Formats: sequence, C-alpha cells, structure tokens
Amino acid sequence: MKQQKLGFLGGGNMANAINSGLIDSGYNPEAIMVCDLNEAQLERFSARGCHTTQDAAELFAWSDAIVLAVKPQVLKSVLEPLAELAQQQRPLILSVVAAIPSSSIDQWLGGELAIIRTMPNTPALVSAGATGLFANPLANQQQRAFAEHIFQAIGEFCWVAEEDLLHAVTAAAGSAPAYFFRFAEAMTKTALAQNLTEQQARQLIGQTMLGAAKMILQTDESISQMCQNVCSPNGTTERAIRSFEANNIDEWVDQAMSACYDRSVELSDLLAK
Repeated sequence: MKQQKLGFLGGGNMANAINSGLIDSGYNPEAIMVCDLNEAQLERFSARGCHTTQDAAELFAWSDAIVLAVKPQVLKSVLEPLAELAQQQRPLILSVVAAIPSSSIDQWLGGELAIIRTMPNTPALVSAGATGLFANPLANQQQRAFAEHIFQAIGEFCWVAEEDLLHAVTAAAGSAPAYFFRFAEAMTKTALAQNLTEQQARQLIGQTMLGAAKMILQTDESISQMCQNVCSPNGTTERAIRSFEANNIDEWVDQAMSACYDRSVELSDLLAK
C-alpha cells in the first residue's frame, strides 16, 4: 500500500487513536500532517514525528487524503472557506464526524469529491475499535482499500451499501461501548454489595466481557446458542437469564438502541443544513 500523504483536520481523541494505530502498524509519520488550533494537542503528534500546522489551508494543499475529525457543529464553517482549494487538490475525504452526511460535506467543499464517511467507536483508543464505512460513488477501489488500511489499524471494520445504515452502525457500535460500560457499572455495584473488592470486580467483569466478545467473534455458533451452552438446567446462570427475561431485556435494549438511532437521524437532519 503506497503511503499517501495523509492529513488530519482536527487533533482530538479519535484522530489521536487513528494516528497512533497507523504509526504502530508501520505508517511513516513523515507522511502524516495534523491540523489543530490547540498547540498542546499538536505536541503529541509532533512527538511521533508527524508534521503539524494550525493552518487548514496548508493541510489541504499538502495532503492526498484528509481525515475530517472536528466537532460536527463546526464542520461547515471550517470546510466552506476551503472549497476552492479542495477543488484544486481533489483529495480523498475521510470523515469520522458524527451525523454529517457525505452530500453535505461534498457541497461545502465545492462538489464532486470522493468521500468515505465512517463511524468508528472509542475502543479504537486501544486498537479494538469497530468502524462502519460508506463510500460515495466517486470513491474508487484504490481509495476504498486505503480507507480499509487506515481503519484496520485501529480494529475491525465493515462496509455498508447505503449511507442511512450508518445510523444503525451508530446504535450497534458507535454508541455501544457506553452500553457495556453502563452494564459493567451495574454489575460492579452488585459485586461490591456481595463483598468483592473494586479491583476484583473490575478484573473479573472486564475479563469476562473480553472473553465473551472473543467467543462471539471467533466461533460460528449463534449468540443464542452460546447463551444456552452456559445455562445448566436449574443452575445459577439459568436463574440469572430468567431474571433478565422476566424484566423484558429484549424490550429495553430495543428501546435504547432505537432512541440512539432516532437521535442520530435527528442530528443528521439538523447539522446537514
């Protein structure tokens, strides 16, 4: 894979995670430039050997591909002054910005650009992310392969054929780490009440979540069957699962994921203007 000159517009946590993963996987830091107004943010990138700038125009003039990693509320105001330069340079645009559709990004940058919109999640910070990818019709196979190379460096990825499916990706992956954190928090409270220490609870619950995740990813059995495999008749696990079902676990998970999905649609409609 040719190491194209890759720019990051924004130097926050997700840009940092992607940058770190790429360099750890062998990407030359001298082929990376990061733009951010915050000098302290830029220091961690320059310490890795990346180029840095506070001038977005310099970034666009330098880069073959650009990762958009600023807050969605400011993306329009940041991009519109760069439209003429974007039309001259025609970089591949990779967006990790939540909610903003590719059509809006394209319009703000003058139109007819190759854009790949993505929805990563925070486990990218430990190279265990899950990312959904959508490419507009102008993104060619080579550009798609380049995007895969980037997001493979921070975890797993999958393509979706329709951009609206990124709302479902948000509900199933983008926001989902918080679901598991909240569930683990509730488990920890009960474990403490049952006289485990905080350290014991964190270690046992965290490792169990990790192990269960590996079983989902590395076996062909259905998740339902894996659940049944743990449930001995009249045993402890079966009693716990019956309690979940008595409290309508499917319904409250559906309500939570639907609320996430609906909010993603609302934000997209609001911020795309």
